Amino acid sequence: MRAVGLQETGGPEVLTVVELPEPEPGRGEVRIAVAGAAVNPTDTGLRAVPQMAPQDVPPPWVPGMDAAGVVDAVGEGVDLAVGDRVAAVVNPRRPKGGAYVERLVVPAASVVRVPDDVDLLAASTLPMNGLTAVHALRSLRLPERGTVAVTGAAGTLGAYVVALAHHAGHRVVADAKEGEEDLVRSFGADDVLPRGDGFADAVRALVPGGADGLVDAAVTDDQHAAAVRDGGVVATVRGYDGGGRPDARGVRYAPVMVFEHLEDTASLRELVERVVDGTLVLRVAGTVPPERAADAHRRLEAGGQRGRVVITF
Repeated sequence: MRAVGLQETGGPEVLTVVELPEPEPGRGEVRIAVAGAAVNPTDTGLRAVPQMAPQDVPPPWVPGMDAAGVVDAVGEGVDLAVGDRVAAVVNPRRPKGGAYVERLVVPAASVVRVPDDVDLLAASTLPMNGLTAVHALRSLRLPERGTVAVTGAAGTLGAYVVALAHHAGHRVVADAKEGEEDLVRSFGADDVLPRGDGFADAVRALVPGGADGLVDAAVTDDQHAAAVRDGGVVATVRGYDGGGRPDARGVRYAPVMVFEHLEDTASLRELVERVVDGTLVLRVAGTVPPERAADAHRRLEAGGQRGRVVITF
């Protein structure tokens, strides 16, 4: 089968189309004929950062955490069937590699059915960022009708956080660069503030005492922690923990490690429900064949992309 892999870390040019043996599902696993694999920042990290490549696995290394397609083989003990339209999340550091493949074998717990009226390529943009958003919001331990601040709100992860928080009945204060305010409001933000250094002060001006929590989808670490009230929580997505203990105001940092939640089937099903009811809007920024995977990585690393480019098989 065809896959997109790399023999060594480096720039986008290290991505090439490779031939790999077609895998067979074992007990508790399914095989998916992949229609599309979304390109995420975790993929560019695996490609570019030597420490992120799975050094205990021989190359070629195959990136990709998100895929959608049709089940074409099943192992024992699963409730999915051949022909089911599905989306899946996968750990690319495992020996079997990631999602940039024609045939993907994954645990059935990491797979969710996709209704007929949801486009499969769009569905491939949902699982990893969706799970990250779900667990980021859970980590905040928000009170009923609490207030959550969101950085990077126009991006894929930020948009999901805004929409899910709004759906849960929370007040959402989000950032946006000039020209994207209406876009962020369309996700469900109650208040939209300018992106940048003044975000925390602007939140405080709107929310006396500060927000109950902040989801830092823009990966700014503690830059906007002042937006959070004393004793509040900042959810981070690249492992930043603020030193591992609350700061002087009692603000706690909660690193969200999505690799710990790849078999959270219940949340995957909930995410699809939120797509069906219109809470979550799936955005495909473009499609490329495997031969142009490097272009998708270049486009993502250039910044400003809204939605995900999908590699189609």
